Amino acid sequence: MITATATEMQNNFGKYLNFVMSGQEIIVTKNGKEVGRFIPQSQAISYLTDSLTGILKGEEDVKPAKEERLREKYETAD
Repeated sequence: MITATATEMQNNFGKYLNFVMSGQEIIVTKNGKEVGRFIPQSQAISYLTDSLTGILKGEEDVKPAKEERLREKYETAD
């Protein structure tokens, strides 16, 4: 997993796009906080279905369950 500031992404987009195309995940930060991620297309569907796991199990308060599962799989940076 690679971390880059928004300015670095803007100034070197081609470089980071090549990282994503080779299977790397890019965490984008602004003022020291994570604001987004660029992930390979092959991981996008997995990420979306994993985020629904709590809903599909019928849990009433899905946000904590969703965050925990995503953190476990994708090591979410806080």
